[in-house]
Amino acid sequence: MPASAATAVIVDGYYNASSLPPAFARRGISVVHVQSTHEPIPDWLPPDLSAYVENVVHTDEESTVRRLAAHAPVCVIAGSEAGVPLADRLSELMGLPGNGSRLSGARRNKFTMMETLHAAGVRSVSQFKSSDVESVLSWAEDHGTLPVVVKPLSSCNTDGVVICFTMDEVRRAARDVLSTRDAFGLPNTEVLVQAYLDGDEYIVDTVSRNGRHFVSSVWKYEKTLVNGKNLYDKDILLPPGDAPVPELLAYVGTVLDALNIRHGAAHSEVKLTSDGPTLVETGARLSGGMHPDLHDVCLGQNQADLVAMAYTQPELFLADYAGRSYTQRQPAMGYTVATSVEGIVRAIDEDTVRQINALPTVHRTVLNVAPGQQIRPTVDLGTCTMRVYLTGPTQEAMLADYARIRDLKDRVYLV
Repeated sequence: MPASAATAVIVDGYYNASSLPPAFARRGISVVHVQSTHEPIPDWLPPDLSAYVENVVHTDEESTVRRLAAHAPVCVIAGSEAGVPLADRLSELMGLPGNGSRLSGARRNKFTMMETLHAAGVRSVSQFKSSDVESVLSWAEDHGTLPVVVKPLSSCNTDGVVICFTMDEVRRAARDVLSTRDAFGLPNTEVLVQAYLDGDEYIVDTVSRNGRHFVSSVWKYEKTLVNGKNLYDKDILLPPGDAPVPELLAYVGTVLDALNIRHGAAHSEVKLTSDGPTLVETGARLSGGMHPDLHDVCLGQNQADLVAMAYTQPELFLADYAGRSYTQRQPAMGYTVATSVEGIVRAIDEDTVRQINALPTVHRTVLNVAPGQQIRPTVDLGTCTMRVYLTGPTQEAMLADYARIRDLKDRVYLV
């Protein structure tokens, strides 16, 4: 039956897309969920379907469009990486604001993404892809400089990404990619090898409408290299006027335009190399590390609410945000917690969790493992055990609490 109020459609509302239904609800907009696969994606926590008025399991374009048309939606948007191509196609078929399907592949496939930037004259990394390990090795040898980065073409959460310092490591990493499935459960039929980008890495999060972009935040990554894996540690909010933020913003604007991201959220990861800003990748979806409550406190806005505004109140978004950048109210930091512990979690030590949450700058702690689940040594974002959000009067205060959390983190889970 038709919805009684305006609706928005979210395709594959996994992970951080849980912040989108309440953002639309605050504007009186109900939400419909589209599941792009017959079954939920393996190993991903399914969306909370109670937040949606209907869940449409996609089988073919005609029937999905017919079911969605009954709700008269104002938009069809991707909730996660997996949903980008279908959201692009459905919004196109229904004549709704979207980024179109012509460059959907460039917004999902990392090889195509970089080739599209290159064709547009935007600085991009040198690269090669193949289904053959020996061809990957030949490219790495011809490239002449180690390390190189080996990764799947279309995965996420640092899945399968390895920094290789020897040719034996390149061979092993390429074989590993080709023998496994990506984070969405699909077989890796090709492997991507890229030049290693030197320099610090940054996050640039944006929301767009009609090709006009608002930069909602910029963060600096601090990572730890362990066995060829760059493990997330801290991401630190940068003041908007500080270097290199203006340089990053100018570059990311050219990336968004080249990838035809004209509407909605984008999450771009950029290295500031000796040659200048260079893209690692862009996702046409919300930032996975974005926590609306924290962002409201430290920035006065958040990406989820801005997306809802851009689609439901475009005139307001264009007047108040488009073409501008964020302001910072107070410092903020995200701590992605790694572990070396292995076993089955029998309980959560609630006293330790309380100690962490009682620290002065801790805003929220999100636990990634529940009793009965396996905890194992961290090798990527998917095996991190917690995410702790911090904000306070000074960066020094946050760093002091960060050090205390590091002392407590492996007491949270009883195995």
